[in-house]
Amino acid sequence: MTLQELYQGIGLLPEDIARLEEAEKEIPIEEVTGYIERLTRPETAAEAYDSLKEYLGEEKEQFGMLYCQLEAARRLHRRYAKMRIPDKIFFDTMKCFPRFMAECRVRNGKRYFDRGWWTFRQVSMRIFRIGALEYELKQTTGENSGESAAGRAVGLHIPSDADFSPESVERSLEEAKQFLAERYPDFCGADYVCDSWLLSPALKELLPEDSHILAFQRRFEIRGVDLEDRGYMRWLFAARDDAAIETLPEDTRLRRAAKTYLAAGGRIGAARGTLKDPRA
Repeated sequence: MTLQELYQGIGLLPEDIARLEEAEKEIPIEEVTGYIERLTRPETAAEAYDSLKEYLGEEKEQFGMLYCQLEAARRLHRRYAKMRIPDKIFFDTMKCFPRFMAECRVRNGKRYFDRGWWTFRQVSMRIFRIGALEYELKQTTGENSGESAAGRAVGLHIPSDADFSPESVERSLEEAKQFLAERYPDFCGADYVCDSWLLSPALKELLPEDSHILAFQRRFEIRGVDLEDRGYMRWLFAARDDAAIETLPEDTRLRRAAKTYLAAGGRIGAARGTLKDPRA
């Protein structure tokens, strides 16, 4: 696979590709190959990201980091093929890059890359997009975390473009269970865990009983609530964490209800939960 094939396959815009081609010309590949190779390994990806960030220096829009991580993804494709993981899972997983850039444009009015601190998980085969949801293979201690005592857990993440219907979520969970059984059997029987504003108990006051979000919540046993978490500002309102309540958008029923709730002193926060049963 070439970089151009990868760029086209994940749906990057022509303007993104042009910036990436500029970054490729400016970054000596022989100097970053070591970082890129380490990015593709789960045990070294975090360290490689930190070291690469230091090497690249101050990058306001981070197209150098984006180029290096996509080069890591390109090289990773060979490992996907060796493990007989379908290309659909590969491309769906790597579509996180243009999705995050589109989210930047919504929040900031400009398309750029600001999520390298997260996407090293995708390019090291720690996170896979399977249908509606993403699944992260996590090593845990199990102590006071609500996660698998055996040392492994599967983290559930909800992409912003997910079809969140109960049928779609169920199909994703079933496909993930089969995927793990075939390719990561050590994770069979591990807890499925989620930490998100979507599990906030406050949403029960803001949404109708037949809400897809509440249907998702009912799949989990809630293990902890953090009322100070402000992630909902980004994911619900596409706003900065410190945005004033009166400036928040009101263009959906949930946004209107949540804005009114916050203005009255309510707190949404986030919650951590464990899936009651992967088939629940």
